[in-house]
Amino acid sequence: MGARLDGRVAIITGAASGIGRATAVRFAEEGADIVVADVLAGEGNETAKAIEALGRRTLVVPTDVAKEADCEALAEAAIREFGRIDILFAAAGILHGGYVSGRDPDSDNPFVNPVGAYVVNDQLENWEKVLAVNLTGVMLTDRAVARRMISADRGGSIINVASVSAKKPDAALAAYCASKAGVWMLTKVLALELAPHQIRVNAVAPGTTETPMTAPLHATERRKTVEQITPLGRLGRPVDVANTALFLASDESEYYTGQMLQPDGGWYM
Repeated sequence: MGARLDGRVAIITGAASGIGRATAVRFAEEGADIVVADVLAGEGNETAKAIEALGRRTLVVPTDVAKEADCEALAEAAIREFGRIDILFAAAGILHGGYVSGRDPDSDNPFVNPVGAYVVNDQLENWEKVLAVNLTGVMLTDRAVARRMISADRGGSIINVASVSAKKPDAALAAYCASKAGVWMLTKVLALELAPHQIRVNAVAPGTTETPMTAPLHATERRKTVEQITPLGRLGRPVDVANTALFLASDESEYYTGQMLQPDGGWYM
């Protein structure tokens, strides 16, 4: 039995770290060539090295998903380099307005100062930044890739990263929760619109997962609370989400569209 993604090309946004990097590596292990997209080109190059070590081709494209021109350029770069796009995993996202991957200032950290991040106290620019990256960025990336998939007439799989926060509110994370709920609805709308082209659109909704974005949580008592209320008793690992995405990217899920799978350890039961 061959690798599940042999001969396919996948674009991964947010591929410089965390869930994005784990998924890029997992897809490469299953035979895919990978376009690594992230605002952090240096860290993206580290992901590319891991992919190349597996014998797969890769291309690093610095990308700010909140910018339409960047998303269109990303899709075009993939076509120029590989001649096709079969899979998109849209993982780029931020937790709050002050978040920068790998550099999380405590003054803007909602886990350190939750009341300051409440809707009535937070700055409008923080709300707008989260929505721009987490929701508009997913739409722009999905759209740019879907246009090329339609033109190629080979179908494809688009996988968006939502969150259990798409269904459960969390104080101090209003923008994040709203953006992820938006991703979930966007996924369903796109699944309807793109079904005639045999382009499947699904989402993954991780529970709390150990990534650089959630690192501030790990140093607080809140981590113990999350572990206690998770039936499987631990935080998620990036590979848990990557394995779910692999199923949605592969032919094993060819009759799935408009679905949201939840690798969350039973947290949302």
